[in-house]
Amino acid sequence: MPIEQSATRIDWIAQSCRLLTATAQDFSRTRPFAGLTIGTAIHLEPKTAALLLTLQAGGARLIATGNLNSTQRETVDFLRERGIEIIGGQTVDEGAHAGFIEAIVSEQPDLLLDNGGDLFACAVRRPYPRLRGGTEETTTGRMRLLPLRQEIRLPLLVINDSPIKQFAENRHAVGQSLFESYLRFTNRSTNGKRVTVFGYGACGRGTAACFRNAHALVSVVDADPVTTLEAHLDGFATPLREDAIRTADIIVTVTGAPAVVTARDLALLKDGAILLNGGHLPHEIDVPALRADERVHRVLSHVCEGIETLELDDGRRIHLLAQGHMANLAGPRPLGNSAESMDLGFTLQARCLERVAQGGLGEESCIVPVPRDIDAAVASAYLDLHR
Repeated sequence: MPIEQSATRIDWIAQSCRLLTATAQDFSRTRPFAGLTIGTAIHLEPKTAALLLTLQAGGARLIATGNLNSTQRETVDFLRERGIEIIGGQTVDEGAHAGFIEAIVSEQPDLLLDNGGDLFACAVRRPYPRLRGGTEETTTGRMRLLPLRQEIRLPLLVINDSPIKQFAENRHAVGQSLFESYLRFTNRSTNGKRVTVFGYGACGRGTAACFRNAHALVSVVDADPVTTLEAHLDGFATPLREDAIRTADIIVTVTGAPAVVTARDLALLKDGAILLNGGHLPHEIDVPALRADERVHRVLSHVCEGIETLELDDGRRIHLLAQGHMANLAGPRPLGNSAESMDLGFTLQARCLERVAQGGLGEESCIVPVPRDIDAAVASAYLDLHR
């Protein structure tokens, strides 16, 4: 039998997103977004294509842009061919990205599907009456938008605060994908390496566990002493911050906060240390300050591998992956989190947007977790498909 060559990675991912497929079939009957426009700023890669097509099946007009350094060309082409409006393209330029966000908000979407808080922060600056609310995917976005709660005053459901998102995607999938990304970028082992993980939220727990399962010696640093105690009782070393940096062969940041590793840490970093960011924004490792530090006399860019090497005047070399961007969606062959985990998370997104579109949620639903009945319904539907 001849082998067909037409199948793409998007087709492969779509086959794995069984819950989104079932949701799209339901939406094609109920049409919860008929006559509504949904604006989104999200990583444009195959799994988000499955989400956007699900929303389109519900009658939505979709206007989308990507996040910094994660937009994939073939996904953009695929979505445009199916009538989804895409603004901008792949960029690491924060000014260009801000322009794409402004363009989305200028269309005055009825609902916003945000990933990092860019859209809602822009809508606060440029309010318009038809906005009904929406969703936010990330810890970073929640942290950014919480101080704006009184200005938003609309239903805004935070997907990251769902227990399903916490354990299925953050703990299990992020840990797996960051470990895979380290291997993909470096082609180096983890056996016996000393790994320091900054942040012991759900993503940090999964990351620390995956590196430990790969025979690395893992330390955890967290700003919260209670969380640090949890890491200690989970069997991880919890040295003081400077000691954790000084001994690390690999440093992974997954905190959601800026300036976790800065130029001040150059004196501590050992020769050959590898810096890897798993947080949403490329601010956890202060890359501009590292590059500009007077102790760095040369920067070697291994372009095809997505690696930069900072050569210091004392002979040490520090290696930076993906320019400090989210490593699992950057560099050569970026795959992101597993299809099954995103199938769950994106179904939560779709169902939460459906709830906001239906109305009845007051401003007290601004920056709150996914309603428990949606969590239960999504969990039951997933189990029914996979049992």
